[in-house]
Amino acid sequence: MNWRALTAPAVRTLYPVHRLHGAVLLLLLLSTLVLGMGNSLHSRLLWVGEQTWPNYYLLNPDATEPTCQLEMDVDAEVRKRVEAYKPDPDDLFSSPPNPEAIRTSLERNLELCKQEYVAYEQNLKHATPALGVFKSVEQGLADFLLENIELTKYLFIAMFALAAAVAALDADHIALRLPRNRAEWRLSQGVQFAVNGLMVASLNAYLGQLASSPGSESTSQLQYAWTAVFGLFMVINAVRFVNVPERMRAGSLALSSGLVLPLYSVMGLIAMSYFFLVDGYASGLAIYFGMMSNLSSMFINIGLYVLVGMVLKQTRLPELLLDVIKPWNLPAPMLASVIIFATAFPTAFTGASGIFILAVGGVVYDELRRAGAGRQLSLATTAMSGSLGVVLNPCLLIVVVAALNKEVTTTEMYGWGFWVFIMSATLFSLVVCKTEGNWKPRPAPGAFRASILQMKPLLPYVLVAAGVILAIWGVLGLRFNEYSAPLILPLVMLALVFLDANRDSRGDDETRLKAFWNRSSAAASDSAVHIGALLALIGFSISLGGILERSDIVHALFPESLTSPWIAMLVIVVMLTAIGMVMDPFGAVILVSATIAQPAIQLGIDPLHFWIVCLVAFELGYLSPPVALNHLLTRQVVGETEVLAAERTGSFWHRYERLLLPLAVMGPTLLLVAFVPMLFYAL
Repeated sequence: MNWRALTAPAVRTLYPVHRLHGAVLLLLLLSTLVLGMGNSLHSRLLWVGEQTWPNYYLLNPDATEPTCQLEMDVDAEVRKRVEAYKPDPDDLFSSPPNPEAIRTSLERNLELCKQEYVAYEQNLKHATPALGVFKSVEQGLADFLLENIELTKYLFIAMFALAAAVAALDADHIALRLPRNRAEWRLSQGVQFAVNGLMVASLNAYLGQLASSPGSESTSQLQYAWTAVFGLFMVINAVRFVNVPERMRAGSLALSSGLVLPLYSVMGLIAMSYFFLVDGYASGLAIYFGMMSNLSSMFINIGLYVLVGMVLKQTRLPELLLDVIKPWNLPAPMLASVIIFATAFPTAFTGASGIFILAVGGVVYDELRRAGAGRQLSLATTAMSGSLGVVLNPCLLIVVVAALNKEVTTTEMYGWGFWVFIMSATLFSLVVCKTEGNWKPRPAPGAFRASILQMKPLLPYVLVAAGVILAIWGVLGLRFNEYSAPLILPLVMLALVFLDANRDSRGDDETRLKAFWNRSSAAASDSAVHIGALLALIGFSISLGGILERSDIVHALFPESLTSPWIAMLVIVVMLTAIGMVMDPFGAVILVSATIAQPAIQLGIDPLHFWIVCLVAFELGYLSPPVALNHLLTRQVVGETEVLAAERTGSFWHRYERLLLPLAVMGPTLLLVAFVPMLFYAL
């Protein structure tokens, strides 16, 4: 792969463009946007109705005249009822009616009748055709939202099926390395076929249990849908097993061939081996994977954030932002430090670190190499550019933590996360400037003025983004925050793509609309690959976490005899880092919430402190071998050739800097975050 091509104008994509698949996925994601904004739209309609027609909630265009008696002689009616009383000889408790009670009841009925007539007169006064049409739209939307609460789950399954199928067809599931010969290709496809088959078997076992459980029809329908999805994956794996790409040369398996297995399939094999052979829980894989259905809105948000990242790649924004600092002629170490600080906030807005790397990692790597940075430093900075922002507002990972754990709030976590980011980014700058040297900038004359001038092309993007956000707030009353960001940002980015498709950045034979369509469909096509790979990894991470939940590992790590919060924190740091090394962060958060969080909190560790430590440990984990997810995604962006060509000369540090630099920064950061706060509450 030619990483320089990533900064070329026009459409940019790392994978074959499947415009049809991209269009369908874009339609699915936009459908989830409509459902997600449905409640806000309905609330806005109610507000408009109340502002237009007073007492809108009580108005009924189809109201009929009340049938109650509006005028009545109360005294005469009371006498009539008292005189009509006849004692029942068979009723031991029969007694004459109480005239005062009858009078009170009649007076209340008259008052209610008057209110009904007043409401009817109000309806006659305001019951215009416009009210009838508006009421029909508002109530129709309310009925649609109520009747389709479960629709989100099926939209998620459809999104996962399409995206993972594209990833399987293109053989783009995340693995430690790519197949290099025909034997390794068949090994990868064969193991995936086996894992998908085991999932189908587990789903059938679960369906057998549900068949004898009353009231489980809706759950059974979901399992049938999942069975069809994994059956489709088996068909794809079988076809790809037989049809080996021509580029694959002949060869045999080696000791390192196991590295070509997608991580999700390795996790599936481990989880199913435990559930089948140790726990006797054949339906375990299906049950834990099916947890994704219960959290479908959260995982749809991941898909929306991936789309945001891929659409961002189709604009010139990354290059325009980097143009602002070019006049300062920053040497490589200082540029790396600036990039770490600057990219943390876009990382938070793309939901997770991996998405940002996939979106603009190529641009980051490109600029560092142009500034004279070695491959090792460039790879390390690119991998870390998508990690430090996961503790900043409005990152989705913190929203998930707060949703699953009521002891903490997003406001608290974002507040402390900001200072953790400042500390880790500052430590990165110190380490890089110390080890690389030559960190002092050499700005050209007039650098400040040149930087200000480079901000001018950014102004239209800022205005359009602000305009879309304000328009959504004005129309729907939906404010931009960490909860609404996944719904608003895709619309903002699509508007920016339309703005970006001007004459300077499109082909001579392209109209703005055609350029917008080409870029949007290319972004959705890339999104399909990444959504499929990420969600498959998350789903099987959750299944792998089921081993920890069903075994006695947690009880062994936190025995009743353990009373020291300091020892507990040491165990937590090691355990969370190990989890982060092998699991996707979203799956890891779900696992930790269900297993480790409560025992740790009961041992005296502050909940907010625990979850900040958890996030930092995950940052360290997905920058650390053996999996090092961010390094794998960096390899996907810059190309395996660039990674293999990284310098192997110089000191031990410079030979392995891409791995050692993240450890040297995040390791001390984790220790400081874990143990320093305990000095204030655990002594």
